Amino acid sequence: MNPFAPSLIALVALGGATGSVLRYAAGLWCAHWFGTALPWGTLAVNVIGSAVIGLLGGLILGGLQLSPEMRVFLITGILGGFTTFSAFSLDVGTLFLRSPALGAGYLALTLVGGLGAFALTFALGRTLMH
Repeated sequence: MNPFAPSLIALVALGGATGSVLRYAAGLWCAHWFGTALPWGTLAVNVIGSAVIGLLGGLILGGLQLSPEMRVFLITGILGGFTTFSAFSLDVGTLFLRSPALGAGYLALTLVGGLGAFALTFALGRTLMH
């Protein structure tokens, strides 16, 4: 299938819009519940996004059959719109300007949380498929 087929582009766009709205909602929810001293929404979506992509990757490598259309919609579209690594970079830079320790702490928390969530759910996905 042509990777630039209009149907695939539409799936990426629809998934991206969905993921972006979910990211916006998560940011609002986190700001409401946890305040704005740290960018909790960005942290949450990066950890959740890492967990979901880990689970999907584990399931797929374990044998789950997903059509190319579903992969593009879920991974490139929804998760691409939902995760905010570019916003994360801006947040880290801004926090470093305010306090290098705060910036470094947020960077470490995000990396450990995201990579940890990925590793756990990747293994879970593979286990579920066996």
